[in-house]
Amino acid sequence: MSRVKKGVNALKTRKNILRKVKGYRYGRSTKERQANEAIFHAGTYSFAHRKDKKGDFRRLWNVRLSAFLKENGISYSKFIPLLKKKEIALDRKILSEIASTHPEVLKKILETAQAK
Repeated sequence: MSRVKKGVNALKTRKNILRKVKGYRYGRSTKERQANEAIFHAGTYSFAHRKDKKGDFRRLWNVRLSAFLKENGISYSKFIPLLKKKEIALDRKILSEIASTHPEVLKKILETAQAK
Protein backbone atom coordinates (compact mmCIF):
# COMPACT_ATOMS: atom_id res chain seq x y z
CA MET A 1 0.00 0.00 0.00
CA SER A 2 1.31 3.42 -0.91
CA ARG A 3 1.86 6.10 1.66
CA VAL A 4 -0.61 9.00 1.75
CA LYS A 5 0.71 12.37 2.73
CA LYS A 6 -1.79 14.90 4.00
CA GLY A 7 -0.22 18.06 2.54
CA VAL A 8 -2.87 18.61 -0.11
CA ASN A 9 -5.79 18.15 2.28
CA ALA A 10 -4.20 20.30 4.98
CA LEU A 11 -3.59 23.09 2.48
CA LYS A 12 -7.18 22.85 1.26
CA THR A 13 -8.51 23.09 4.83
CA ARG A 14 -6.32 26.09 5.62
CA LYS A 15 -7.33 27.79 2.40
CA ASN A 16 -11.03 27.32 3.25
CA ILE A 17 -10.53 28.73 6.73
CA LEU A 18 -8.73 31.80 5.39
CA ARG A 19 -11.42 32.25 2.74
CA LYS A 20 -14.09 32.39 5.46
CA VAL A 21 -12.28 35.12 7.42
CA LYS A 22 -11.59 37.37 4.45
CA GLY A 23 -12.28 40.95 5.51
CA TYR A 24 -11.61 40.39 9.21
CA ARG A 25 -9.11 42.72 10.86
CA TYR A 26 -5.51 42.15 11.89
CA GLY A 27 -4.20 38.60 12.39
CA ARG A 28 -7.66 37.09 12.26
CA SER A 29 -7.61 37.31 8.46
CA THR A 30 -4.07 35.96 7.91
CA LYS A 31 -3.00 33.72 10.80
CA GLU A 32 -4.50 30.25 10.83
CA ARG A 33 -4.87 29.83 14.58
CA GLN A 34 -6.51 33.22 15.06
CA ALA A 35 -8.67 32.67 11.98
CA ASN A 36 -9.94 29.37 13.35
CA GLU A 37 -10.85 31.05 16.63
CA ALA A 38 -12.57 33.88 14.75
CA ILE A 39 -14.69 31.42 12.75
CA PHE A 40 -15.69 29.61 15.93
CA HIS A 41 -16.79 32.82 17.65
CA ALA A 42 -18.57 34.11 14.55
CA GLY A 43 -20.60 30.91 14.40
CA THR A 44 -21.49 31.18 18.08
CA TYR A 45 -22.62 34.79 17.71
CA SER A 46 -24.62 34.10 14.56
CA PHE A 47 -26.47 31.30 16.33
CA ALA A 48 -27.09 33.36 19.46
CA HIS A 49 -28.40 36.37 17.56
CA ARG A 50 -30.35 34.69 14.78
CA LYS A 51 -33.65 35.39 16.55
CA ASP A 52 -32.59 38.96 17.42
CA LYS A 53 -32.03 39.68 13.74
CA LYS A 54 -35.72 39.12 13.00
CA GLY A 55 -36.72 41.71 15.59
CA ASP A 56 -34.08 44.14 14.32
CA PHE A 57 -35.48 43.96 10.81
CA ARG A 58 -39.05 44.41 12.03
CA ARG A 59 -37.93 47.55 13.92
CA LEU A 60 -36.24 48.83 10.76
CA TRP A 61 -39.41 48.29 8.70
CA ASN A 62 -41.48 50.15 11.30
CA VAL A 63 -39.09 53.11 11.32
CA ARG A 64 -39.03 53.32 7.51
CA LEU A 65 -42.80 53.15 7.32
CA SER A 66 -43.23 55.66 10.12
CA ALA A 67 -40.90 58.14 8.36
CA PHE A 68 -42.95 57.89 5.17
CA LEU A 69 -46.24 58.27 7.03
CA LYS A 70 -45.05 61.35 8.96
CA GLU A 71 -44.26 63.03 5.63
CA ASN A 72 -47.85 62.34 4.61
CA GLY A 73 -49.42 63.63 7.82
CA ILE A 74 -50.47 60.46 9.61
CA SER A 75 -48.86 58.54 12.45
CA TYR A 76 -47.84 54.90 12.28
CA SER A 77 -50.15 54.00 15.17
CA LYS A 78 -53.17 55.41 13.32
CA PHE A 79 -52.22 53.88 9.95
CA ILE A 80 -51.95 50.22 11.03
CA PRO A 81 -55.50 50.04 12.49
CA LEU A 82 -56.82 51.72 9.32
CA LEU A 83 -55.28 48.93 7.24
CA LYS A 84 -56.82 46.29 9.47
CA LYS A 85 -60.25 47.97 9.31
CA LYS A 86 -60.15 48.13 5.49
CA GLU A 87 -58.82 44.54 5.38
CA ILE A 88 -55.70 45.50 3.43
CA ALA A 89 -53.48 42.48 4.07
CA LEU A 90 -49.98 43.87 3.56
CA ASP A 91 -47.38 43.22 6.22
CA ARG A 92 -44.87 45.75 7.51
CA LYS A 93 -42.03 44.28 5.45
CA ILE A 94 -43.90 44.76 2.17
CA LEU A 95 -45.16 48.22 3.17
CA SER A 96 -41.61 49.27 4.05
CA GLU A 97 -40.32 47.95 0.73
CA ILE A 98 -43.03 49.84 -1.16
CA ALA A 99 -42.27 53.02 0.83
CA SER A 100 -38.60 52.94 -0.13
CA THR A 101 -38.96 51.86 -3.78
CA HIS A 102 -42.40 53.11 -4.93
CA PRO A 103 -43.66 55.85 -2.59
CA GLU A 104 -46.44 56.86 -5.00
CA VAL A 105 -47.98 53.38 -4.71
CA LEU A 106 -47.95 53.57 -0.91
CA LYS A 107 -49.57 57.00 -1.16
CA LYS A 108 -52.45 55.37 -3.08
CA ILE A 109 -52.70 52.63 -0.43
CA LEU A 110 -52.82 55.36 2.23
CA GLU A 111 -55.61 57.18 0.37
CA THR A 112 -57.55 53.90 0.03
CA ALA A 113 -57.19 53.21 3.75
CA GLN A 114 -58.34 56.73 4.67
CA ALA A 115 -61.32 56.74 2.29
CA LYS A 116 -64.64 56.38 4.06
